[in-house]
Amino acid sequence: MPRIYRSTNPYIPIPERSIFTQVFSNNYDSSLPAYIDAPTGFTLTRGDVRKLSLEFGWGLRNILGQRRGDIMAIFSPNSVQWPIALLGGIAAGMRITTVNSSYTPPELLHQLQDSGAYYVFTHPALVGNAHAILKLMKVSDAEIRKRIILVGPATLMADPKLKGLKRYDELLGKGQLQKVENFDGSLSHETVMICYSSGTTSKSKGVELTHKNVNSVIVMVEPRFNMNLRPNHSDCMLSVLPFFHIYGLTTLVLLPFFLGAPQVVMSQFNPEDFCAYVQKYKITCALIVPPILIVLANHPAPENYDMRSLRILFSGAAPLGEGLTSKVDARLKKLGVDCNFPQGWGLTETSPTCIMQDTYDWIDKPGTIGTLVSNVQARLVLDDETDAPEGEPGEIWIKGPNVMKGYLNNPEATRDAITPDGWFKTGDVAIVDKDNFFQIVDRKKELIKYKGFQVPPADLEAVLLTHPDVLDAGVIGVHSEVEATELPRAYVVPRGGVAAFKTVAEKDAFSHAIQSWIQTRVAKHKYLRGGVVLIDTIPKSAAGKILRKDLRELAKREHHVSGAAKAKL
Repeated sequence: MPRIYRSTNPYIPIPERSIFTQVFSNNYDSSLPAYIDAPTGFTLTRGDVRKLSLEFGWGLRNILGQRRGDIMAIFSPNSVQWPIALLGGIAAGMRITTVNSSYTPPELLHQLQDSGAYYVFTHPALVGNAHAILKLMKVSDAEIRKRIILVGPATLMADPKLKGLKRYDELLGKGQLQKVENFDGSLSHETVMICYSSGTTSKSKGVELTHKNVNSVIVMVEPRFNMNLRPNHSDCMLSVLPFFHIYGLTTLVLLPFFLGAPQVVMSQFNPEDFCAYVQKYKITCALIVPPILIVLANHPAPENYDMRSLRILFSGAAPLGEGLTSKVDARLKKLGVDCNFPQGWGLTETSPTCIMQDTYDWIDKPGTIGTLVSNVQARLVLDDETDAPEGEPGEIWIKGPNVMKGYLNNPEATRDAITPDGWFKTGDVAIVDKDNFFQIVDRKKELIKYKGFQVPPADLEAVLLTHPDVLDAGVIGVHSEVEATELPRAYVVPRGGVAAFKTVAEKDAFSHAIQSWIQTRVAKHKYLRGGVVLIDTIPKSAAGKILRKDLRELAKREHHVSGAAKAKL
């Protein structure tokens, strides 16, 4: 019999209905603030969000001619308009694919083609990228002007260069959906989100999440969130994580709204602004990633603001080490800030949350990611698919209502990831202690995780091989103690061999040139921040597979590399 770990929390019935219906099911006062623009203070109340979402959904159906099951893309950094596009699309019965706002045209190309999205709701600053990708898809200029729809602050849409493009607000005020699309019962298993999760191959995979998947996380996490978020503005969240990422999408755009907590929305993280907004809006809670804690531990900004309202900094997307939390805690306490640092764990394929700490577990169980949330089961499995002995590491397999429907257009990858009896193979390796607290110790898959973003080594290797002076390349992640994250590092075989460089300075110049070159071809989270190391040959198996374990061993022995980083095994 398999060894199955179960939550100690009671079973919770999962709502089988539309996400839109679910998040509005708590009948809070419609005048309460919901989304607040951090720089300006512009506020959408709960009533505004409902009204505008239903108007937007009406515009999708009656102005743009969209129908249930059609796919729209949101290609934008955070804004208070972002949730309206999402919820309006859901109300109209559409499927939404959320796009990393730092994607370059080639990266965006695959997602648009694979998802089948027609309309691209684009922030004014990203119109150039959206236009370039549609040109690559051989779309005519006239159709490009039809398919790109501006979404974001009205002040940015007045740019003369954007003339002729339809604006998001042109879909508003013309009518209102009298009822949202029905996803009750078995219909709740229909796909609603297509979020892209990079695998170890060169193409990212579209993760199909259903209404029931996302609703399950909302209700399973509620009793464990344990932050006492009150819908009376005495608690206020700072939303800085990107909404396109599953962590931000579920636990920022949707969960706090369901709980009645107002959110102050930042478009991107900046240390000075983060601390200033904590003071200005009396922020009590923020969902963050470990690199933000690194900043709070070292940047001068916290000294300049009153941050005593903070009581929760909840971390996710990457493991949070005990040393970092202790350092931040000590610094903030000197500033009069009494804050807790719980963390959680999940994946895009699990919508995302599976495991999380309660508020004080970071003190009692430092270095762990917590225990299973309600309704979620786990196994720790060895390579031969037997269970790991008690106390020994194994790959986490997850079963629960939050596990994805499958990978879009990729039945083979779905079969590889989900067993016939419903266990999802996460690729993360963990151990479990006697109290059922999990600790991540390794990753079976080859993904690099930079500040919560997934970086497939094969993506970078494919780009490097297009450089005229690169014969071969292998990429691994190396751990940076300074940044508390993995950094992509490339091992490169130069044309002419390493011996062609006569001095260390010549080698360094070539390595830095490769780093600069790749920055023009990939999104920022894929930059080779771990350095470029010149090597005579890439270790490979007889079948031609790169032996990354050999590169990791090499990384452990290296001293002369751009950036102080260590291989993380």
